[in-house]
Amino acid sequence: MAEPYHKSSLRDTLESLVVTVILAIFGTTFVVQAFKIPTGSMKNTLLIGDHLLVNKFAFAYPEGPLARFLPYRKIHRDDVVVFKFPGGSEDPQEEGEHFVKRVIGLPGDRIRVVNRKVFVNGEAVSEPFVRNIDPGEVRPGDDFPPVMWGELQGATSEWQAEFQNYVKDGQIVVPPNEYFVMGDNREESWDSRFWGFVPRKLVSGRPLIIYWSFETPRGQYEQTSFGDRVHQMENMIVHFFTETRWRRTFKLIH
Repeated sequence: MAEPYHKSSLRDTLESLVVTVILAIFGTTFVVQAFKIPTGSMKNTLLIGDHLLVNKFAFAYPEGPLARFLPYRKIHRDDVVVFKFPGGSEDPQEEGEHFVKRVIGLPGDRIRVVNRKVFVNGEAVSEPFVRNIDPGEVRPGDDFPPVMWGELQGATSEWQAEFQNYVKDGQIVVPPNEYFVMGDNREESWDSRFWGFVPRKLVSGRPLIIYWSFETPRGQYEQTSFGDRVHQMENMIVHFFTETRWRRTFKLIH
């Protein structure tokens, strides 16, 4: 009688490794993705150096015959979303980059900002997540829509050219299948006030949790040379325990 077949431990290991890799690729492609916050536009909700897990499934663009059977959900006002930059920037490096902002206006909403106070459909909205550093200083975007474009420094030329097409009665009207987004740190956020709306198809995920947060200097994301990367890695290793923001670990994002 033939002896029973036994797989070798090496084969077991290789098979497990292959399955793990396949699941990891599937997970990072369709379900969850790691994302690092490079700027302070979402303070204090998100800080520079926060590392997030983003749910790519919840806000995936619903298309195809199976869309109604999958657990997508509608995007709501005040949701924090990750999206691909919609274009129109004078900086080519920003084309296709992922941004994270908060949804302020849904399709059909009428948006107006008066002295930093946001009005949606004519009513002032409560925004406990907003951070204002110096309420007494007048900055671009404090009043929106602007009466004249000279009042809104930093706006892209493309947005300046088409902006008036969406203004009605001193409010900007969000078009179908698009969203108006802003950063929580309004004084330092480059957002829909300066470059326009986010198409629904470019929204790629919903941040879920901060899995790690590390003290990171402002502007580090612009340091991309090999030497810069080596220095950043060395700094992380040396200061891992002292500069990790332990209180932010596993913090849910709202």
